[in-house]
Amino acid sequence: MSTEPQKHAHGEAGRPLHDDISFEPRDVRTSAILKFLIYLGITIIPSYGFTLVVYRSLTHYWQDTYTTPPPSRGNAAATMPPEPRLQGMPGHLIDPQRDWREKVKADTEANDQLLWIDKNSGIAQIPVSEAMKLISEKGLPAVPVAPAEKKK
Repeated sequence: MSTEPQKHAHGEAGRPLHDDISFEPRDVRTSAILKFLIYLGITIIPSYGFTLVVYRSLTHYWQDTYTTPPPSRGNAAATMPPEPRLQGMPGHLIDPQRDWREKVKADTEANDQLLWIDKNSGIAQIPVSEAMKLISEKGLPAVPVAPAEKKK
């Protein structure tokens, strides 16, 4: 926009005459915008056509090269993924909540069990709460430190 005032005759092109205000003859060139939109349309239409041709040719190629499965697989459910299936999938009959409860119960029972691991060596499994009490009373057993290797 020009900062120099342009002197027009009073009422020329419907513009008022002011000394401190200037007007441009045209603010926006619409021809450049229209050319851009035309070129954009000319580019989009062939690219859409090219994409459609590629899609149809690949579909035709797949239909020509597809081999039907043998009859022995005719009874298999085509939508079922192979094992192991995620819980909640169709065909997976175990309830995830029940499975979680059973796992927590089994872990709790294993943590509260008293049994011998190796009776000859004196290694036994005790409940976790008892093991924590023993460690807090006696502390952890001392482990001998391996001698450091000398650098040559």
